[in-house]
Amino acid sequence: MSSQLVIGLMSGTSLDGIDAVLTAIDGKHCQLLHTCYLPYYDDLRSALLALHVSAADELERSALLGNILARSYAESVHRLLKQAGVEASQILAIGCHGQTIRHRPELGYTLQIGNPALLAELTAITVVADFRSRDVAAGGQGAPLVPAFHQAVFHNEKSHRVIVNIGGIANLTDLPVSGEVRGFDCGPGNLLMNAWAQRHLAKPHDEGGQWAASGRVITELLEAVLTHPFLREPPPKSTGRDTFHMAWLEQYIRPEYAAIDVQRTLLEFTALTISMAISQHCAAVDEVFLCGGGAHNLALVQRLEQLMQPTKIGLTDDLGIGVDWVEAVAFAWLARQTMHGESGNLPAVTGAAGPRILGAIYPA
Repeated sequence: MSSQLVIGLMSGTSLDGIDAVLTAIDGKHCQLLHTCYLPYYDDLRSALLALHVSAADELERSALLGNILARSYAESVHRLLKQAGVEASQILAIGCHGQTIRHRPELGYTLQIGNPALLAELTAITVVADFRSRDVAAGGQGAPLVPAFHQAVFHNEKSHRVIVNIGGIANLTDLPVSGEVRGFDCGPGNLLMNAWAQRHLAKPHDEGGQWAASGRVITELLEAVLTHPFLREPPPKSTGRDTFHMAWLEQYIRPEYAAIDVQRTLLEFTALTISMAISQHCAAVDEVFLCGGGAHNLALVQRLEQLMQPTKIGLTDDLGIGVDWVEAVAFAWLARQTMHGESGNLPAVTGAAGPRILGAIYPA
């Protein structure tokens, strides 16, 4: 089967911007050809963050922000096409994750905005979007969806691998040499660390984890956040800003806590929730490969290496896809699955009643 050109767009829980990729996919192989990153401007980030809680006029604000996102998505697509010297007519589809503003599978819904109809109109390319809703309709969590992609491109017949994506939320995929592939969200990832850094450093994140590395773990704070009931739930499970957010964290913060020590504690919280999830659910793992923004947090990576000795910790760059682009490539792959009428979810991961073709198609 000849390869087809597919674009993937990902804007995740971290609310930092849009990752856009051009890929060539033939079903068995997925080649990353070109990449583009378009950061969110501060007002857009703030407006999106405000939508995560109920407030006045949220329906209109959501629709208008969806239009703004569609135009930003279109800009990233046009940049990719220009960079690659490729015409829109050569692209099979755009896989657009959209921006999650609510994720409540326990209530039967998940909501990602981005106006895919407008995106199709602006790019003259077929758009596949709303990937999560069909899985939720089938009784699943609607997340994580990337394990099916991880299985397709990262599975190894000789080594038991775990892929850990550390975005705003951290999730993992267990890829045993043989047997069932599993995956689930395991904790807050970068979400709380980024929010705390924004508040105290006026920066979107703690560069390389340098600030956290200079602090100390506050034992009582760590013990308090580790009691969150989500952490004790068995897979399949997923989470988001609806569960882990600053208002939740603030109930445990005492005035005498130094901000730098809180940051170090949040880093420890993320490292522990990842390492505990792997030790509890991924027996006899040989290799762990990290991706997502958290893979750039050197202090976090070093702490994971300490917690998981002697397991090898690497980056997905070693497997052919850079840490910043794995999820965007995954949604390109999922879009191709949809266009070919093939399932994109793993019921063992999400808890859905069975395999489902994911996404809604908006023809060019």
